[in-house]
Amino acid sequence: MENSRYPKFTFTWLGAVTLVVGLFVGTMAVSLFSTFWKVAFKENLELKDWFLMVANSVGFVTSIAFFDFFIVRRTTQQRLNFNLSSVNFYTYLLIFPMMAGMMFISEFTTTLIPTSGPFFGDFYEYFTQLMSQLTDNPVVMIIMTVIMAPIFEEIIFRGIIQKGLINKGVKPWRAILYASIIFGVVHGNPWQFISAVMLGCVLGLVYHKTKSLLMPILLHAFNNLTLSLLVLYGKDESFAKVFNVSEWLILAIGILLFSLFYYLFMKKYKVHYSEI
Repeated sequence: MENSRYPKFTFTWLGAVTLVVGLFVGTMAVSLFSTFWKVAFKENLELKDWFLMVANSVGFVTSIAFFDFFIVRRTTQQRLNFNLSSVNFYTYLLIFPMMAGMMFISEFTTTLIPTSGPFFGDFYEYFTQLMSQLTDNPVVMIIMTVIMAPIFEEIIFRGIIQKGLINKGVKPWRAILYASIIFGVVHGNPWQFISAVMLGCVLGLVYHKTKSLLMPILLHAFNNLTLSLLVLYGKDESFAKVFNVSEWLILAIGILLFSLFYYLFMKKYKVHYSEI
């Protein structure tokens, strides 16, 4: 029997609108505060290294809070709550190599998307300039990508959207795919879209099988930390370029890692467990 601590809410178009409205309200609140500060104290907070981090945090928090107060509490009479328990050590030995394998596969797949041409060229240049701004302050970058993004994004995409769809009666594999596609779309560019969808499917699978939101949060943090270290010390997000090896070798290693540990993981979690 499902533990009553975890409300059985559903995710519908109304929930989607609520998340977006919450994000808009939070973003506007930060913008208004920034404008007030600029007028009152003659200082532009938007030029601060930490401003984007704070703005993103407020937006995510208000989005989640709106969904909690206007959807979850109204339909279940319970507050939004997630299972954040740990799992046995053997599971950790399975999910991290599986995630690493998908990271390698997604890197190869992403290289197939053009980075030049009349459309992709300008878009890619804008995207790289935007990403380069995050590396100006390594501390802020690590906090944003390794701590904040995994927590907030996994709450929304796996904890709210995926779980809410499954509670609504959507088949788990469809819910995992839908949440991953939305996860990819919000990244706003074709290169991160591909990797976000592929990695999102692994995060969704792990969450569905283990029933612990802590697991996709840790895997998401692992992915972002690895990429952040590649950028900071290798000056590139590509494993192949940083380690000077063939993209095909990266793909082969990725397929081997993912296939092996996916098989072992699915074998261990062959039986469907309820959230307790």
